[in-house]
Amino acid sequence: MRAPRGGDPEAACPIAPVVDIVFSRWTTPILWALHEYGRQRFVELERRIATITPKVLTQRLRQLERDGLVVRTYHAEVPPRVEYEISELGRSLAPLFAALSEWSVNLGDVEAARVAYDAREDARVRGR
Repeated sequence: MRAPRGGDPEAACPIAPVVDIVFSRWTTPILWALHEYGRQRFVELERRIATITPKVLTQRLRQLERDGLVVRTYHAEVPPRVEYEISELGRSLAPLFAALSEWSVNLGDVEAARVAYDAREDARVRGR
């Protein structure tokens, strides 16, 4: 199938918007943690994804809520409590993540290809 000319990336690749939503930095770890461990408070998510900053976690959670992949529940208590959980729409991504998990058996082959490529490039550069 030939991609249409004209520069519209979505016309050339109709899954591009899906990739932008689902595979943005930090989205998959957040969704995985919520799917795997269920409803969690911000601090719990922050502990599970230790390398994410609070600012970025807040931004990603807001975007995931906006996209309908995460549900935020505010409990008007003293002190206030906020919980996050994966939505049904977010859960619908499970088969996609399962397929990617199955594909991960190929990561050794990817690493071998990278090593071979780097060796060829190093040899080419030295041969100049």
